[in-house]
Amino acid sequence: MAAEQMLPFEKPISDLREKIATLKTLAENNGMDFSEEIARLEEKCKAMEEELYNEMTPAQKMHIARLHQRPTSLDFIQAVFTDFMELHGDRLFADDLAIVGGLAKLNGLPVTVIGHQRGKDTKDNIARFFGSPHPEGFRKALRLMQQANKFNRPIITFIDTKGAYPGNTAEERGQSEAIARNLREMAGFGVPIVCIVIGEGGSGGALALGVGNRVLMLENAIYSAISPNGAASILWKDATKADIAAEAMKITAKDLLEFEVIEDIVEEPQGGAHRDLAFTAERLKEKLWKHLVELLPMTPEQLIEDRYHKFRKIGQFRMAEAASQETPQASQESDAPEMTESAKV
Repeated sequence: MAAEQMLPFEKPISDLREKIATLKTLAENNGMDFSEEIARLEEKCKAMEEELYNEMTPAQKMHIARLHQRPTSLDFIQAVFTDFMELHGDRLFADDLAIVGGLAKLNGLPVTVIGHQRGKDTKDNIARFFGSPHPEGFRKALRLMQQANKFNRPIITFIDTKGAYPGNTAEERGQSEAIARNLREMAGFGVPIVCIVIGEGGSGGALALGVGNRVLMLENAIYSAISPNGAASILWKDATKADIAAEAMKITAKDLLEFEVIEDIVEEPQGGAHRDLAFTAERLKEKLWKHLVELLPMTPEQLIEDRYHKFRKIGQFRMAEAASQETPQASQESDAPEMTESAKV
């Protein structure tokens, strides 16, 4: 495991791999036989990996979702689609590099793809505002979605942002209005919309690309209305308690599938998508095509209705307090059959 990819909770595995590499070097240089010891350590390393990566906590998944080596929207677009042609600008103010999008083909089917785009290094991150869009970014996304709706192309979005850009410049140019408009317009498009959370899906910046008929998540992605750091700042006045907040917020793919916030989980290689882009892209392509095939036969009216019901079913509740206060007499009265007029007489 490369040093730059190592997270704190992965250090025991990294140390063991370094020990194995050292033994292999000694054996090669000195002609010594460490085959049994190497085999034993490799078996131990494999067992440690199985235990660690199969039982990761929400906080650990949060750190994997935030890795700067994790594949970006452009990485997946290039790996999953063909004939991608990027389109630029919102035709109103500027071209926000935190949002990328354009035309592409999926198994020969013309589609519109849009996604948040983080930088690959410091210079790129500054240019792309670390994947946090300004209003012109959301308006560029909306322009491309409106074009897709006009020409009857399915829309596919990749969600990967900590949230919308929080600075004064964004507020001055109408950040909240741009996000709200995207939510409203996406709800009414008559084409299939599939959204995929590939890293961190945070706050309104994520929701502005998230109103789809189907929402998928990569196995180690997270999705929340506020980042764990923001929640920790509010609850404990301490952003360093983000790990504790992540445990309580139910932000992992497994949790959100149980809550029916998402419809499917895309498998990642052991340790995260950054370990094997080709493997993850192939799994993502399979899931994406599966859901598109289900949606393509629907009429525009059926797609809008399907999208409406998808979001209406989120957030179920029951009046537990009212039920507990119901008196036996009231319960008996409510269960009694209603008397007809002739019976009353």
